[in-house]
Amino acid sequence: MTSSESPSGGGPPWRRQGWGPPGRPPWWPEGEAWPPAGRAPWRRIGRRFIWRIASFVALAFLFLAAVLTGAGVLVATAAGVIAAPIPVRVLSIVALVAVGLIVVRGGRRVGRFAGDIGAFIDAAGRIETGDYGVQVAERGPREVRTLARAFNAMSARLAATDRNRRAFVADLTHELRTPLAVIRGQAEAIADGIYPADQAHLAPIFDAAQSLETLVDAMPTLTLADVGAMRLKREMVEVGVLVNSTLAAFQAMADAAGVVLRAQIEPNTPAIDADPARIRGVLMNLVSNAVRYTPSGGTVTVSAQPVDGRVAISVRDTGQGIPEDLRSRVFDRFVKGSGSPGAGLGLAISKDVVAAHGGSIDISSEPGKGTEVRFTLPPWRQ
Repeated sequence: MTSSESPSGGGPPWRRQGWGPPGRPPWWPEGEAWPPAGRAPWRRIGRRFIWRIASFVALAFLFLAAVLTGAGVLVATAAGVIAAPIPVRVLSIVALVAVGLIVVRGGRRVGRFAGDIGAFIDAAGRIETGDYGVQVAERGPREVRTLARAFNAMSARLAATDRNRRAFVADLTHELRTPLAVIRGQAEAIADGIYPADQAHLAPIFDAAQSLETLVDAMPTLTLADVGAMRLKREMVEVGVLVNSTLAAFQAMADAAGVVLRAQIEPNTPAIDADPARIRGVLMNLVSNAVRYTPSGGTVTVSAQPVDGRVAISVRDTGQGIPEDLRSRVFDRFVKGSGSPGAGLGLAISKDVVAAHGGSIDISSEPGKGTEVRFTLPPWRQ
């Protein structure tokens, strides 16, 4: 029995499966001869490739032979082995010196280029091990300097992202400890019978769980902002509609706190080019803070107007204001005043969202006279 036959007979497997003659692949169309008539296309491609390689090798050999022959002739002429007039010998010596200088200079340039490439390779290896702040010298030809600048910018961005990540993880860990400690302490006290399971002793658990939920909800936005990958679904947003709908959402909260809500929209205020969901979140956070820190009888005013080709939206309250030592840090993460029920992320997220839109945000406040937060956004352009 041959290797192409099965133990039970019936002929070779390729014939039993209807493949055709030996060597025919299963995917070959039925009814077409195998091997195909004429030269196969891949054979033509293979021969063309081999012909090009052979031509390149032959040309390189001829060029090298011509260079060596010319160099030999120049050396023989300069040394007087080949009889030649004095001017020809002088020209041969000059040519040899010129060739030598070119070779030396070219060798130095190749050496410097190899050194630059080696520096890039070494720096890339250090980045791979976690040393994101490595920099390379910006020297050499213009192309190499351009590559070095791009490499240094990339490494600087990686280093900044890594620092932000480490700081964020450290701050987040610190902020998570407090609500987790509250939940665990209250739950253990209730389980041990120290506290009764009533509303007064369950409320801290609910508040701590809400703080944890706020942190979890904020993490995706903060992470995307750190790496510059926040995606915006931009569209035309009417500022008047945005402001009035936001104030309507906080009307019940304001009524309960005895705070008056007002909207002041300039008639010529254009629409903005923004992600409506994210900008609404920014405005809701600012209004929520303003209502929370405004005493009964106070006023919260949301205004909008065109300023220097952009749209400025501000939220102004008549509350207690922000202490001077805290004012410069209100847009930092996890920064909040004493007694604040939040996680200290609202203004930080608002700043990231506004920056992603190409806008700016600032705050002005005076203790006892209220606070105003103002941000600008680009107008809608068709």
